[in-house]
Amino acid sequence: MHRRHLPAAALAASVVLFCGVLSLSLRAGELVVQPSPGSAAPAMQAVGAFTGPGSCAAAACHGAVRPVAGSRILQTEYTTWIAQDRHVRAFEVLSNPVSVRMAKILGVGRADTAPKCLVCHSLDVPGGRQAHTFANEGVSCEACHGPASGWLGPHTTRGWTHAQSVALGMYDTKDIVKRTERCLTCHLGTAEKSVDHEMIAAGHPDLVFDLEAFSAAMPRHWRENTDQDPFRSVRAFSLGQLVHVRSSLDRLAVRVKGPVWPEYAELDCFACHHSLTRADDSWRQAQGYTGRRPGNPPLNLSRWATARHVLAAFDEPGAAELDGVMTKLALEASRLRTDADQVVAIAAQARTMIDRGIARALSAPADAALARRLLRAVAGAAEEIAPRGERAAEQTAMAMESLYAAWARGGGGESAATKAAFNELFQQFENPSSYDPRRFVAQVRKIESSLP
Repeated sequence: MHRRHLPAAALAASVVLFCGVLSLSLRAGELVVQPSPGSAAPAMQAVGAFTGPGSCAAAACHGAVRPVAGSRILQTEYTTWIAQDRHVRAFEVLSNPVSVRMAKILGVGRADTAPKCLVCHSLDVPGGRQAHTFANEGVSCEACHGPASGWLGPHTTRGWTHAQSVALGMYDTKDIVKRTERCLTCHLGTAEKSVDHEMIAAGHPDLVFDLEAFSAAMPRHWRENTDQDPFRSVRAFSLGQLVHVRSSLDRLAVRVKGPVWPEYAELDCFACHHSLTRADDSWRQAQGYTGRRPGNPPLNLSRWATARHVLAAFDEPGAAELDGVMTKLALEASRLRTDADQVVAIAAQARTMIDRGIARALSAPADAALARRLLRAVAGAAEEIAPRGERAAEQTAMAMESLYAAWARGGGGESAATKAAFNELFQQFENPSSYDPRRFVAQVRKIESSLP
């Protein structure tokens, strides 16, 4: 990707920064230059237009090669994205053989031009909302941070605040709840963005997510400020878990009312897609099918398997109460002839309870004790979680690794044996249809015994 020039509005705004005598506004799409009283910051109304990632690429902005000393931000954000971030390759994968085959199966034409694919694999916005032309360059800055035309120029002004940028169209990713919600629009889906069973059958991966695990893998391009708050990642993990469950309830409520039900992407994939074996060796048949007809795949509650322990850390009675509600939801949604209105009502009840947990998690202190307590609680529930299947086990593994990393960074100490044990654990998910809960539990116990 090459660097691009700033669009006209942003270029004009940058002139203001040097001259200090003009301010800008946009009225009915027209750039208006006005006298500025004293040295007040330039004002620009939000127009919701996207400027493309090149607008952030200058070395003096976010394209520095190394962090700039004395700056409140790294100023390497664009450089990290273009060189290391997995999102930058999101558009490229639409041209690989699997994507070409998927598009053919789905009948959507070319994957790299299909709106169904571009909505999550690129910054795909109508031409009328582009401040200037930019090619599909993966999931770039404004896909997460919002259209920049309103705040691109003014946000570099001395004294300019984050709140002012948000007022002009920037998405508030500093808010962990909102950040998670934005991630989940693609990593879980919405009414407009959806990976359904049809897409999975055609070859699209099933969607899994953990805020902290995925942020580390990006990798992060922002300052964590751990000197001031060494366990802020524990709060981010906790909120990420609860928001993930809440968003999954919203998606279920939309899908159960949709044209196709059961929508098998809401159910446990590997209840059907697993390696067949002799009845004597089948752990699924051995544990039975409590509460559902054998052969009916259950609702995928893998996100709740770990989030339940997060909620309990802040509200134990609430977590116990919500267990009952989620059990009711699973029973109702797993019926082939389900009552859609009843599913929506139960999901709304669960959502209200999770909202209370999110509020408590926002105000509770995040410290070493919380990290250790959550890690022990999630690991200690391995026997309970393991029979729920491969997806629940995978969510548990990501949660444990995120908590261990936070604990280690906060002074708990890192262990080579523990890291090796985690690597062994994640190898179990390379062939998910052959998942064995007994192996999973044994490896979790091995991790526990290796903790410093």
